[in-house]
Amino acid sequence: MIKAIIFDFDGTVIDTETAWYIAFRDAYKEHGVNLTLDTYSQCIGTSLHTFNPYEYLVTDLHLPINLDTFRESIHSRHASLMDTEKMRPGILEYLNAAKAKHLKIALASSSKLDWVERFLEKLQIRDYFDCIRTANDVVHVKPDPELYLQTLQCLDLNASEAIAIEDSPNGAKAAVSAGIHCLVVPNSITKYLEFEHFNHMADSLTDVDFENLLVSPLTITK
Repeated sequence: MIKAIIFDFDGTVIDTETAWYIAFRDAYKEHGVNLTLDTYSQCIGTSLHTFNPYEYLVTDLHLPINLDTFRESIHSRHASLMDTEKMRPGILEYLNAAKAKHLKIALASSSKLDWVERFLEKLQIRDYFDCIRTANDVVHVKPDPELYLQTLQCLDLNASEAIAIEDSPNGAKAAVSAGIHCLVVPNSITKYLEFEHFNHMADSLTDVDFENLLVSPLTITK
């Protein structure tokens, strides 16, 4: 029996990821470098340990760039792009449906807590969540399952009693590795990436009936 819905944040609740990619892609172009989605995808839904887009031009390509100035320009561009960004379709409806069913609602994010809280307050949905776990709470972020395992512990539930909603391959891998049914709803960037770990995939949450999601077992698609 499903007792909780666990949401990823970046790219799932609100699409911050497309704006990041555009900001970095345009900044790289100014320095004559083509930042492909394949390269950038190494840091989507996870830490910057494998690929750090802030430092790559200096550490790997040895370009004479002031990293502080570069970082500030990226953040400014991202903030500008996010000014008009809204919650992804179906998120608010799912939050309200989960509340109406008296399900527990949690959030598991590889981002820092202050980043997540800022947007939750802006979107006026912070009070929906019974538990929030972020990069501040774990040693390893997604695709490691630690975030989801800690979230389950916080909710006092078994993996079989929760459904995770994710948008990225790293996030989906983390959820499935923790034993949680995973519904993947890719955004405009992650829809081009290859997913190996998930139970069900949809273009939008509005395409997935909430009631059916709770009562129908999710089958492995890939």
